[in-house]
Amino acid sequence: MKAIITLTVPEGKRLIAKAVVRMPEVVRARERGRILLKGGTTVSAVAEELVGTPMRISGRITPTGLRSARDLCGAPHCMLVEGLEWRNVDGELPQVVAGLGEGDAIIVGANVIDAHGGAALLAGAPLGAGPGGVISGFMAEGVPIIVAAGLEKLIPGSVSDAVRAAGRKGVARSMGMAVGLMPLFGRVVTELEAVRLLAPVDCQVIARGGIQGAEGGVVLAVSGEPADVDAVFRLALELKGATTSGAADSLVECEGPCARCKLHKGCIYRSPKLAIRYGAGTR
Repeated sequence: MKAIITLTVPEGKRLIAKAVVRMPEVVRARERGRILLKGGTTVSAVAEELVGTPMRISGRITPTGLRSARDLCGAPHCMLVEGLEWRNVDGELPQVVAGLGEGDAIIVGANVIDAHGGAALLAGAPLGAGPGGVISGFMAEGVPIIVAAGLEKLIPGSVSDAVRAAGRKGVARSMGMAVGLMPLFGRVVTELEAVRLLAPVDCQVIARGGIQGAEGGVVLAVSGEPADVDAVFRLALELKGATTSGAADSLVECEGPCARCKLHKGCIYRSPKLAIRYGAGTR
């Protein structure tokens, strides 16, 4: 049996989240260890699946460019899950990461992935702010790392080339903050892998993009035993109309100039004169 499934970007994030929480390493860590979540919209969807709580979204790409949240809210950007309990660990990340072991798991998002399994996170603040300072520690501790990232993050070429092309310093003008890229090493889970994790089926991407809300979306051809294909198809229908996960206050983007402009490089919105010069407004 074969079925065609179309997912918008938010629907794809929810599908990935449902698959990630069923991965053996995540189930094991939830039952006998700990799970560290580093916030992003896809990882926030994972947090909702695990403990019913969305996370704080920090940086984001919007139609105006690379922006931060307008306000800092109390929701966690980094969360440690132990069984059914969770706590905000934004202020103690180095200690938390150093204490993780083989029976634990780290779930992090990515802003860019490539066809070779490469992944990286954008950094707009010095040293990638709090999480940026410990990302190298993610890899050093030998903890299973899952990179939850939708296919809208897939780029032509390699992540290593993108890392070399990016950079916070030396950017004269940017739509929003100038950014660098921090490489990640882990198991990348996209919508494609999510379907394969959720059911013993074959899955192939057959189209990308769309209109009227499906921009960046994905079309998947799923084939296999009727019961398995039907289960995936029903789940995809249940996800229709899904919205972006994240603490509501943190989804509101900054209105430059803002209090955190001093941390950012190249942003035309931090200067009303520059914004007017380029016809961008200050929002």
